Amino acid sequence: MTSLYLASQSPRRRELLAQIGVHIETLSVNVPEVPAAGESPEQYVCRLALEKSRAGVLRLSELGLPGRPVLGADTIGVCAGRLLEKPVDEEDAVAMLMLMSGRDHLVHTAVALSNPGQQEIRLVTTEVRFRPFDEEVARRYWATGEPADKAGAYGIQGRGAALVEHINGSYSGVVGLPLAQTCELLDLFGVPYWQG
Repeated sequence: MTSLYLASQSPRRRELLAQIGVHIETLSVNVPEVPAAGESPEQYVCRLALEKSRAGVLRLSELGLPGRPVLGADTIGVCAGRLLEKPVDEEDAVAMLMLMSGRDHLVHTAVALSNPGQQEIRLVTTEVRFRPFDEEVARRYWATGEPADKAGAYGIQGRGAALVEHINGSYSGVVGLPLAQTCELLDLFGVPYWQG
């Protein structure tokens, strides 16, 4: 039985929720991902997660479906003041990867849970250090196809792990859903996890 709706089509978020035994259904929502003027990266990612969660609650209402909690999440990276979202093309991905080569960057992931009468949000920031590499390595990684749909142009849970030297924070947050903080929210909303 569904205990939670996920306002995301991200296969990684679905896999992480399945890993902790949460029964979900996905909802398609349309939330423009554009930073507002003067919005910090942390404010931006929190706003997107909350807007996705709220849009999911509204979608359920429009469909006449039971008012179960809706989870929304968003992840962005930041390096040297640049927002690292999903790359638009190879050159964008390579530029991001080269910016992170041999240095630290931050990954902000916000998770929000809403129902018609309540909303809660958590923000997790993880520091990630990449090993030094050259442009040829960045282009070979792009050629794997993995970076195309990922914030920061890499997947720590996939082939991109070969670029990661060290992390300080939440591994699952870098993947796209910080599980400890997600479980805090699930507890607040009475959503079970560790289900068979």
